Amino acid sequence: MSDQPRIAYFSMEIGLEVELPTYSGGLGILAGDTIRAAADLQVPMVAVTLLHRKGYFCQRLDATGYQREEPVDWIVEDHLVEMPQRVAVTLEGRTVQLRCWKYEVRGAGGAVVPVYFLDANLPENSDADRALTDVLYGGDARYRLCQEAILGVGGVRMLRTLGYDGLTRFHMNEGHAALLAVELLEEAARASGRDTVTEADFERVRSQCVFTTHTPVAAGHDQFPLDLVWQVLGRPEALMRDWQDWRNAIAPEGRLNMTHLALNLSHYVNGVAKRHGEVSRLMFARYKIDSITNGIHAATWASEPFQQLFDRYIPDWRRDNFALRYALSIPKAEVWDAHTAAKKQLIRLQHPANDAAVCGEGLLLVRRVQ
Repeated sequence: MSDQPRIAYFSMEIGLEVELPTYSGGLGILAGDTIRAAADLQVPMVAVTLLHRKGYFCQRLDATGYQREEPVDWIVEDHLVEMPQRVAVTLEGRTVQLRCWKYEVRGAGGAVVPVYFLDANLPENSDADRALTDVLYGGDARYRLCQEAILGVGGVRMLRTLGYDGLTRFHMNEGHAALLAVELLEEAARASGRDTVTEADFERVRSQCVFTTHTPVAAGHDQFPLDLVWQVLGRPEALMRDWQDWRNAIAPEGRLNMTHLALNLSHYVNGVAKRHGEVSRLMFARYKIDSITNGIHAATWASEPFQQLFDRYIPDWRRDNFALRYALSIPKAEVWDAHTAAKKQLIRLQHPANDAAVCGEGLLLVRRVQ
């Protein structure tokens, strides 16, 4: 891997460990697996997300079987390393200070992809602003828009402050990160000593940005009323430029659509399955949308008995997942033995109703019987 990452991967949620409740469901799990695969493949990448001190939420089943939702209790310092750098974003006319915490994902060959978690919980901020990075997908539209500004605008500024000057690609994992493209536009104008962005700035930013859309239903794409956008962000010149030309493209019906913003400021867009690509092309008919089928990080999700089996017969499977095609040649009796061992491990897990907890969408955390 190059000493200087060239790709910045932005995602509102990233699932790296069960003990890091910084994800909700499939989007975060895919993001974590993408980062692990990048480390294995020595892709020169760095990732940015939010800290989510209270997680998404933790579901508990009480004695009657009903779900109870509560914040996740975790100790940030036990898992992440605080970085000394600070940046600021302006929200509703206020300056909000941000710090970040670092987590390193190490690949099979030793290459590292750093992941930075943005955090507004600093004494310089008001109590309300300190809570802006607390809860994943929590709060009202204002809270969500503030979070997306922290991720996109604050994330770009933090990477610059951390010294990542060689970035040539910015990957938006879903529309939550679309404001990073607006920051890149404003950055280009500032670098040229201008107060306004030009068509050349737009083309430059498009050449830098790629976008992955995940959600095949309209309700899954963030939209914010324009009066709220101006309240939170001010009136960014990048959004105001040739406003009539942009209105139908990024703010149909007077609402800023984050997916449309990302579509219009990216040179490459993909869905997450062949069928999803087809559906997305129907949803967003004006745009060219490719498809890349989701895949898991095999070394993370293979059970221990199967890991041992693959290690015996396919020694390089962790570095080269394509080598798993040779699993067809493993004796069927040994495959069955590994399957049986994995099932026994599952049966040995205990989850009484008052002990079961689910953090995120469907990830059951249970106590192992000793």
